[in-house]
Amino acid sequence: MSIENDAPDFDPHMLEALICPHTQSGLEYDANAQELVSKKAGLAFPIRNGIPVMLLDEARKLD
Repeated sequence: MSIENDAPDFDPHMLEALICPHTQSGLEYDANAQELVSKKAGLAFPIRNGIPVMLLDEARKLD
């Protein structure tokens, strides 16, 4: 559990099982932004309450 907001933390080991739903490529974990980043797709998927939201409609386009 996170001390700051009582939300569960994301387990980085989940990256071994998760892939980008758009490109089927690997993801990188951005702990500061609480996002999973697909550089190949240019998208960042939010992590909410410790759970990655892997929906294209919820992804943020990278600059």
